[in-house]
Amino acid sequence: MGILDKHKILETNATLLLAGSLLVVTVGGIVEIAPLFYLENTIEEVEGVRPYSPLELAGRDIYLREGCYVCHSQMIRPMRDEVERYGHYSLAAESMYDHPFQWGSKRTGPDLARVGGRYSDDWHIQHLRDPQSVVPESVMPKYAFLEDKLIDGEYIEDLLKTHKFVGVPYTDQMIEAAYEDFHTQIDPWADTDGLLERYPGAQVRNFDGNPGISEADALIAYMQMLGTLVDFSTFEPDPNR
Repeated sequence: MGILDKHKILETNATLLLAGSLLVVTVGGIVEIAPLFYLENTIEEVEGVRPYSPLELAGRDIYLREGCYVCHSQMIRPMRDEVERYGHYSLAAESMYDHPFQWGSKRTGPDLARVGGRYSDDWHIQHLRDPQSVVPESVMPKYAFLEDKLIDGEYIEDLLKTHKFVGVPYTDQMIEAAYEDFHTQIDPWADTDGLLERYPGAQVRNFDGNPGISEADALIAYMQMLGTLVDFSTFEPDPNR
């Protein structure tokens, strides 16, 4: 009882309580933060994860600009119902090149972490034109205008340079070839060897089926690669991390 009685001194003295709280927060912060200075990387590197191709990166910017993240998360939590519905739980490495990342649990629409390859390009186009025509209960607005807005990748090199500045490992070669890669990814008749060497698994085709590169092309290219980079049939988590 003696120790408990002394605790009353802290409870009745605002200055001592504030000083004690600051001491506890400081010690706790040091314990949590200090080990990070001795780690080269806090994210387990996973085979297959790579930076976005120029077209995918442009599509991701459109995804953010249109606020898709407000209704669709990209984070499958390790819970049975989520794993059975969406697929393997999300890995930190899958978002290591995202600025900002799209993790969260606010889902007006379904999670999109594994949407790549689940639907055809035609489905995505129809979904953008008229969401209710494929999902009657959807409250998503129409994005048909994305097909009409053409983009030429004029500033795609600058976009890659910006992401390199914040830590994405784009090489000088990737930046120099960005404009060409941007156009190559929608042309299945082009020489794609360089593109696929720089961005393994990049999907090459005209996504919206129309001449030119539209914002719909870029957005669908981005969505069709989500969740496709890691081969989960062979993935084994590192128990030491």
